[in-house]
Amino acid sequence: MDEPLEFRHYAEIYTPPNGGADDWIDMRAEVGCLTRNVKYRGNPDDTSKDQYGAIIFMHSPGDDSLTSRLENTEFTDVGQAFKLGRYALHMHMIGAVHNSYIRQNAVHQSFNRAVAIHGTRYLRIEKNVAYAAKGHTIFIEDAVETHNYIRQNLIMKTMRSMSLLNTDQTPACIWITNPFNNFVGNHCGGSDRYGYWFDL
Repeated sequence: MDEPLEFRHYAEIYTPPNGGADDWIDMRAEVGCLTRNVKYRGNPDDTSKDQYGAIIFMHSPGDDSLTSRLENTEFTDVGQAFKLGRYALHMHMIGAVHNSYIRQNAVHQSFNRAVAIHGTRYLRIEKNVAYAAKGHTIFIEDAVETHNYIRQNLIMKTMRSMSLLNTDQTPACIWITNPFNNFVGNHCGGSDRYGYWFDL
């Protein structure tokens, strides 16, 4: 595109006068692309009214008996409010998943989280964009989840939910119940309450 930007954009690393080498503020906004060529969505006419969107629920008998590779897909009008476990992308009790990943997707307008990891190990969640999700956006559920690799995700506008757990009324972009996971280079902004919440 060669048209000028419609709105004013500001990006600067500001160093105050008389500041030291470590006195600076990075005032550049995060930018994430929400569209993808492959789309998975709830009904655009009804989902926003009844908050009952599409979900992907992955479950298996155990370790490495399931491979799930979700990549470069736009998930919108997803998640089902008022129902625990009806998360937009839900990896449920599948044990070790060395060959599985959730990578370079966009999840937006979710009425129940973006990604939930429950009873799952070695999952890679990388370079995703999540915007306008209700409740904890990336949710590590029971503290038995370990060795997951959560890297370079952009999470913006995590919104409170009155229909999930009590903690979702003060949500976090990333809810962490076990620190024995890898969190590398994620960016969180615009949450109704927290960026990272370690609830150990």
